[in-house]
Amino acid sequence: MKALWRGYIEASLIKKISVALVLGVLIGLIFGEDAAVLAPFGDLLLRLLQFLIVPLILFTLIVGVNQTKLGDLGRMGGKVFIYYIISSAFAITVGITVASIFNPGTGMTLDTNESFEVPENPGVVSVLLNIVPDNIISAFSEPNLLGIIFTALAFGIAISALRSSEKNQELGETVYKVIDGLNEATLSIMKAIIQYVPIGIFAIIAEVVGNQGADTLVELGSMVGVFYIAIIVHLLIYVLFMLLFKINITSFFKHGRTPMITAFVTQSSSGTLPLTLNAASELNLPKSLYGFSLPLGATVNMDGAAIRIAVSAVFAANVIGDPLSFAEVLQVVLVGTLASIGTAGVPGAGIIMIATVFAQLNLPMEAVGLLTAIDVLVGMGATSLNVTGDLVGTNIISKTEKSQESEQTDIE
Repeated sequence: MKALWRGYIEASLIKKISVALVLGVLIGLIFGEDAAVLAPFGDLLLRLLQFLIVPLILFTLIVGVNQTKLGDLGRMGGKVFIYYIISSAFAITVGITVASIFNPGTGMTLDTNESFEVPENPGVVSVLLNIVPDNIISAFSEPNLLGIIFTALAFGIAISALRSSEKNQELGETVYKVIDGLNEATLSIMKAIIQYVPIGIFAIIAEVVGNQGADTLVELGSMVGVFYIAIIVHLLIYVLFMLLFKINITSFFKHGRTPMITAFVTQSSSGTLPLTLNAASELNLPKSLYGFSLPLGATVNMDGAAIRIAVSAVFAANVIGDPLSFAEVLQVVLVGTLASIGTAGVPGAGIIMIATVFAQLNLPMEAVGLLTAIDVLVGMGATSLNVTGDLVGTNIISKTEKSQESEQTDIE
């Protein structure tokens, strides 16, 4: 038994995850809904990852703030916001373009007896207000990622100020060393949890395949197929941009594939955040950047969800026999971008975004109810692309920062 456990520990993570995916699919297909007996093992993985979200964001960002100049932090923050807005709008455009070429839903009929209650969209204003938590304890217990980011930035800047002052320098250094130690302890726990990731992935994928089966995929196969074509196109665009910024593609996917696969299985950008932060660390990206950009991206940057909105809108319009006009396409891009920013990176948020866009375009809510049947199948790809987009953006911004530093050095 010890030899078996040692072999498991020493095996590469990607091999363990690959085996877990294959076994999960097989168990799901063989046992069907009975595979749900494995659900607690999947739930445990989600709990372990969520357990680390708060300390990882808090300690990583505080340490990162204290390793950079405040002016540099502000500049990077501006780049992150601009990238996320442009990226979301671009993803919707890709989705619209691909869906318009293949026209999913053409020839299908809509069951008018299907009913769907539109969930409440928190909206962009609510998201902006949530940046400043009215209660630190509730921000950490929910968790409110934007509130945690704000708290970490506030305390990080305060500790940096203490370390720079003559009066409280020693006190500031002491507090910083404690935070730095807690950050290292959190990373040690992260390394232990990573060993459980393949087991949790096996359980989740077995349950999903067992519950969904092949019938759902066949019934709405055109919608699912077009969506994943759009996902692949957008991935290729990511690769192109990384090549333009001279980012090592092999290294990126070597370290990024674990959070990408985990996001695919768990359907949670925020739940996968500990693994995404760990990947950024392995890619040697600056803590001051990824400690801010990745938690923010898990909340507001939804490239996969944006593509899902676009394909779903074209699908619904084709089902009712009224293809989108050019003006409506522009509306999808605008409203879809705002909707993708105004919803959280948790399972089921995609349906909220789709319902919001459908309401604006007067598309039938019955179509939203129809799309819930493939929510899991589509949500998996969307979440994986969300996480990939966060890592790509962080890499690109890191490269621009290094270029800027090189230019400043040359001038000096």
